[in-house]
Amino acid sequence: MKEKEEQRLKSLKEYEVNLYKTGLNYICGIDEAGRGPLAGPVVVGAVIMPKDSFIEGVNDSKKVSEKKRELLYEKIINEAVAWSVEILDQNEIDEYNILNATKKAVTGAVKKLNIKPDRILIDALERIDTAGVPYTSIIKGDAKIYSIAAASIIAKVTRDRIMREWDEVYPIYGFAKHKGYGTAEHIKAIRENGICGLHRKTFITRITSKAIPQ
Repeated sequence: MKEKEEQRLKSLKEYEVNLYKTGLNYICGIDEAGRGPLAGPVVVGAVIMPKDSFIEGVNDSKKVSEKKRELLYEKIINEAVAWSVEILDQNEIDEYNILNATKKAVTGAVKKLNIKPDRILIDALERIDTAGVPYTSIIKGDAKIYSIAAASIIAKVTRDRIMREWDEVYPIYGFAKHKGYGTAEHIKAIRENGICGLHRKTFITRITSKAIPQ
């Protein structure tokens, strides 16, 4: 491992290392993927990594290429002490709103872990039900905290795989490419073809300026 990468990882691990020194054993990182898209689910990833975990390349998922994320995903889940994902689909997002749906997914992901963590570190969410586990919300945590970065990769890869599968059902929208985000290409496809069952209706009416056929 190159010295620069080793130093970057040490910086990512510093917050957790200090928590371990207080006697904690299991620290869970949590992050989500899919709060902003016009279509598809929101996915929350939760992961407890070993204290000595030091996987080269782990970073905020937005800073990692799709190909590299897939490789890191396999390394993370194989090394993790425990991990889980919770998925809420577009209908639940329309029902609860995206913030509440994300919080609901966080609760579900925590409850799915087969080991109860001593502390949860989460990327920029407050007032959440973590099933009684103390949590710390950290702004831009996916770029600052190792376990949150690992969780961001789990969430992103899981969601991207879902959207690639849906692309085979609805090929005219290009979901495999933009993953449901509101790109010019995606909005053009909506205007030409209307919405499909994967679209978040509350997002479509809020973000687009013209009436969209149902």
